[in-house]
Parts: sequence; structure tokens; C-alpha cells
Amino acid sequence: MVVLILALVRCLFPSVAGNLADDEGKEATNDSTVQKTVAATPAPVKYEEDKHAPLPVGERDTMPFDASRQHSIVGVLSYDKTFPDSNDVQLSVAQALGVAEVRDRDEAEERKGELVYVGTSPYYHVDPLKSSIPYLVPRAAVLLQDIGRNFFDSLYVKHIPLHQFIVTSVLRSRSDLERLKQVNHNVSDNSCHLYGTTFDIGYNRYKTVSDPDGPSRRAVRDDTLKWVLSEVLRDLREQGRCYVKYEVKQGCFHVTAR
Repeated sequence: MVVLILALVRCLFPSVAGNLADDEGKEATNDSTVQKTVAATPAPVKYEEDKHAPLPVGERDTMPFDASRQHSIVGVLSYDKTFPDSNDVQLSVAQALGVAEVRDRDEAEERKGELVYVGTSPYYHVDPLKSSIPYLVPRAAVLLQDIGRNFFDSLYVKHIPLHQFIVTSVLRSRSDLERLKQVNHNVSDNSCHLYGTTFDIGYNRYKTVSDPDGPSRRAVRDDTLKWVLSEVLRDLREQGRCYVKYEVKQGCFHVTAR
């Protein structure tokens, strides 16, 4: 009876059969499209984390420092060849960027508007000064601070106990220079130290940074610390921040800010 009724409806209303066919066709088409889309969608890629792969810039800037990774000590191939900047090379820059020659220590006190006090820092130690005074022009003071900070960073990543390097000479007044020439005939009459752009860093001795109430620190050879310091100075020199002369007799790096 159902079949007869449907046949009668189809005979009386032919358009109903056409609509049903269209709907079935659309449904079949949709099913086929969905199947093709699913088939074309790639499956999620499974991978193992590569710890050495570079991170995106945003993530790299916010990642914590990995203190477990130890960097090796490289040093420089030759101190003389790496730091060849003579006094004449440094002098022209010192005269151009420094202050006018200071007559004596009293005048230096009056010119603090041009000079920065560098007598204390957590990054370096200043020797008791007999022939110079602890003042530099601002650009040289910033350079000295950056050398000290970079030195600390290098020691840290190389797993070496922290040490301060020692500053042995800073700004010299004309009267300081004249007194020094009486005991050291190798001192130049026109020294870079007269202009507040230059300082000397000793390479044969350092001060250990330690807690006086804590355990004793591991002993480190001065040569090891010298290698690390030479890396820091080489990098800053290559960046155009300074000139450096390796002084054998004075046992120091003679540094002038650029």
C-alpha cells in the first residue's frame, strides 16, 4: 500500500522526485568534499625536542641563563700582536676626546664637572694610587665599568671563581707625571694619562671575590685570569671601544677609550 501511494504521489507531483534527487546529490557531494578535506589535512608532525636548535627571537630573549653550560678558555694567540696600539696611536685619541691637561691634584678637584670618580666598583679594584688620581672622562669610566662587568660574565660562564682585576694607574696631573719621571725614565713626557681617557689594568695579580664568613674559594692561577681578561679586552677593541697596548715591563694592559 505504501509503495502504491508513493507511486501515485510521484505521478501527480513529478517535481517532488526531482527535489529528493537534488538533496541526495548535494548530500553525497558534501560527504565527498568532507572526505577529501580530511584526507588532504596533514597529520600532526611528531618530533623530538632539539636542545641545540635556535629559539625564536622572542623566546630567546626571555629564556633564563643556562649556568650549566661551561664555556672554554681561549685567550689570544699573541698579546703583542693582539694589542699593538702604541702610545702615539692612543695619544691622538686621548687629546681629541679627553680633558685639557690637569696641572695638579687641587685643579683636578675643581674640574669634577668634566671627570668621573672611579675609585670604587664591585667589578674591579683600584690600587692605592701614588702617581695618579682616580678620575676619568665619562666615556672612559663607562668603558672601565664594562670591562669589569664583561670580565665577571666571562668568569661565570667558564665556571671560574669571581675575581676583580686591579687598576694600577688612572688620571695623572702634570705634577704627578714630573714626579714619576724622576723614578721611571721610560715615562713619556706627553702621556695619555694626562687627558683622563686612559687607565692601566695589571695582568699579574687579582683580588678574589669571596664571603669572609663562607668557605674558601678554589685557587685560580693568575695566567688563567689573564687569558680571560685578554679575551674581554680583545672583544671590546674589535668593537672599536678602545685601544690597548700590552706593556711587558709595567705588567699591565694600557687602555685608552675611543
